[in-house]
Amino acid sequence: MAPFTLSARECSDLEVILTHTPSVRQRCRAQALLWLAEGAGAGEVAELLHVSRQTVYNWVGEYHERAGLPLAERLRDAPRPGRPRTGGGIDPLIAEVVDSDPRELGYHSTVWTAPLLACYLRDYHELDVCDRTVSRAIARLDIRWKRPRHHLARRPDTWRQSKGG
Repeated sequence: MAPFTLSARECSDLEVILTHTPSVRQRCRAQALLWLAEGAGAGEVAELLHVSRQTVYNWVGEYHERAGLPLAERLRDAPRPGRPRTGGGIDPLIAEVVDSDPRELGYHSTVWTAPLLACYLRDYHELDVCDRTVSRAIARLDIRWKRPRHHLARRPDTWRQSKGG
């Protein structure tokens, strides 16, 4: 790797980011760039930050590629491909139906379960979510349900008398 140099202005801006930015990733990248500018090797910086040497090279490459952007933007993560999170989008849909009887909607069950709620979301709202996503939504809504536990009746204080004791 060619020697990495920063101007005095860039160094001071990176130090501000290092001390005032809440993003740990941006602070880590700023620290790596500062150490590289001071003459540390990529392997040494990678070892100090517990990342691979290739990651340090990628950070330097992205820093140079985004030269026209503000410094904070140059240190930010690039957008990642992939399916967007469903997040809390299903929470209100579950909240409005969880207190009702599933039989009213044509299901052959007396209680809601995560698989049944996933089926409901697919049938009525055309949302294809897995049971685990529904379980997370139930947890976010702070809904608790358990099977009923049957307790034997407690003995009265006078039970010995009734037994002849």
